[in-house]
Amino acid sequence: MLNRFASLILWAVLFGAALAAQAETTQTITIHDKQFDPRETSIPSDTKVKLIIKNQDSFPVEFESRELSREVIVPAHGEISVFVGPLENGRYPFFNDFNHNMTGTIVAAPEKK
Repeated sequence: MLNRFASLILWAVLFGAALAAQAETTQTITIHDKQFDPRETSIPSDTKVKLIIKNQDSFPVEFESRELSREVIVPAHGEISVFVGPLENGRYPFFNDFNHNMTGTIVAAPEKK
């Protein structure tokens, strides 16, 4: 009886870990030379995505998107993480609120199989 219970617990833990690993999608956006790189990034729609924003410049940037309801300071030579989604198919612009010429777009589209 104990072996069955231990096997069931092990299966649940492994299955849960596999689901957690599969569920998290990560995209990185780098800031350098007063620009977002890439300026346009694609993510799968209907999926929660972790955005890692790395600032290689020597001044802070405010990553802001009204459509994504996000407004986060990225310190000089720093990095932040922000979660977005799940998003419907579409284009979601973002910008640096300290420099409105610094812009980018997240494109949410169905994942290609």
